Amino acid sequence: MSENIELRIGKRGEIYTTAEVRERTGLTPGGWADAIIEENRLILQPKLTAVSLLDKPRVKARPISPKELSKLRRELAEEIEAR
Repeated sequence: MSENIELRIGKRGEIYTTAEVRERTGLTPGGWADAIIEENRLILQPKLTAVSLLDKPRVKARPISPKELSKLRRELAEEIEAR
């Protein structure tokens, strides 16, 4: 669902957000953002950091047997060597 929120643009092109926008999008003062340009639209999203990834919920994975782990490690090693 999209929503229009009016933001102020400074004299040098700075985009000023509101506390609500930062809270809802995860943008932080002093942080970094990725800017995506699609036609005439600008999409800002917070740049992922190691700390932000730690805050994300973990994916629930099924337990893996030592035999399966060995097989996956071998496949990964073969793929790396092929590069």
